[in-house]
Amino acid sequence: MKRILPLLLLLSACTPQGWTAREREIIAGPKVMNVLVMPQDSVFLRSQSKDLGPKELASEELQILLEKMLATVQDPSQDGVGIAAPQVGVGRRIVCVQRFDKEGEPFEAYVNIRIDSLSGPTICGPEGCLSVPGMRGIVPRSSAVHLSYLTPDGTPRQEKVEGFSAIIFQHECDHLDGILYTDRADSLFVR
Repeated sequence: MKRILPLLLLLSACTPQGWTAREREIIAGPKVMNVLVMPQDSVFLRSQSKDLGPKELASEELQILLEKMLATVQDPSQDGVGIAAPQVGVGRRIVCVQRFDKEGEPFEAYVNIRIDSLSGPTICGPEGCLSVPGMRGIVPRSSAVHLSYLTPDGTPRQEKVEGFSAIIFQHECDHLDGILYTDRADSLFVR
């Protein structure tokens, strides 16, 4: 029994235990969330994001967070085409992306998202980022991505996305792994 107890404690420490107090505080904050920026928030922006567990997926906090992330990215002061949870101080694998490949170009939320593979020709194009204000860069990206994710209601999905939306997904998913577009850029310039 003495050997089993430390193992149980270790396993419970690795199991998602719900939202942290800091995450709850951020989620309870204003409708338009504070966007973390470089270089002052570099430690957090360079961190790996965690998956949401069943407890978080079923929570009211997730729905509130998604609504606030959408309000933030669509706010005229931001005017972005995508946002990742780490950009608002929540280290979870959540992104909101404007789908230019769908009618009406809706913003949609994706939970526990992963890029399974990249395909198609590489396209070099300009990128900017809400977390790197005042800068732009020319970034090589694949023209298609194969994604696995959960919808906000927890339904698992896989999808292939092409074109500009694929580029947005790559940019936002990089945030979940602590990567900024500046790390991939062939060149950078002041906007």
